[in-house]
Amino acid sequence: MLAPQIVMLVAMEETTVFVGASFTDCERALFPPHGNGFVNIIASSGQLSGRVINAGVAGNRVIDLVNRWDSDVLAENPTRISIAIGLNDTWRRYDSNDPTSAEEYEERYRKILTRTIDQSRAEIILCEQVLIPLNPEMESWSEDFDPKIEVVHRLAVEFGTKLVPFNSFLNAKAREIPPLELSLDGIHPTAFGHQLVANFWLETVL
Repeated sequence: MLAPQIVMLVAMEETTVFVGASFTDCERALFPPHGNGFVNIIASSGQLSGRVINAGVAGNRVIDLVNRWDSDVLAENPTRISIAIGLNDTWRRYDSNDPTSAEEYEERYRKILTRTIDQSRAEIILCEQVLIPLNPEMESWSEDFDPKIEVVHRLAVEFGTKLVPFNSFLNAKAREIPPLELSLDGIHPTAFGHQLVANFWLETVL
């Protein structure tokens, strides 16, 4: 009589990768491994099991994520991926005359989502990037930025992902308290702003 085979199931270690630009990066080279922003607050909260990886790179646009997706994200065998990208796709239009159209943004964003679904079983979370208009010039950016926010919402529905509306959340807060308490430049949160962002992410995702 053959001895029964013993099948051992090894659970994959949970790995959450946060990826994006400076909003995510938060000087992680100076404050390794998670930076000094919302990713570090989330990682330190103890509410996520397993590894937490900050794969943010300051200055990135969505095309940069396309180019480094396999090496910086999928190579980590993530079980959860949180993406926040798009502000620089707007900003470069105004400070460098290097625009990214909403159509290009959507096409490139769809590439990384499709690649993720094809090559992993990771849960995907799409996050709005943040723009708190602190002056009339920044208010004019909405014509470029708002369509990209709409793309994120549309892709979240199309791909069945969770959505964390950071922009809506912080702009609502900016109507309740002085905006400079949330961000000094309308783009990068203050320490208090990052705490709010971290709490909001945890409440929305978990």
